[in-house]
Amino acid sequence: MHLFKRSIIAAFGLALALSTMGAASAEPLQHPRRAEITARVDHQESRIHDGLRDGKLTVKQAHRLHHKDALVMRHEQRDAKWHGGHISHGEQHALNHRLDHLSRHIGG
Repeated sequence: MHLFKRSIIAAFGLALALSTMGAASAEPLQHPRRAEITARVDHQESRIHDGLRDGKLTVKQAHRLHHKDALVMRHEQRDAKWHGGHISHGEQHALNHRLDHLSRHIGG
């Protein structure tokens, strides 16, 4: 009887684990507009590091640009939270406009 209880508990645990895995894999991927903004910020972060390494940016400039990129990401995350995980075309346009402005300050 003791073995039977362990088997039931093990089977229940396995079923619970499998149902959790299914739920996690069923979650949608990041919305395409959010993915585009995230990719742009990642690329700009890389350019900032390159500019700092190459001497085209000072430490102070790089810090300011990193901070402004972080503000864009916070804005994007806030917008997505308000809209169920996605951002609107208008929000994407506004974020891209900010990123365009920052990109001009990074240079090369």
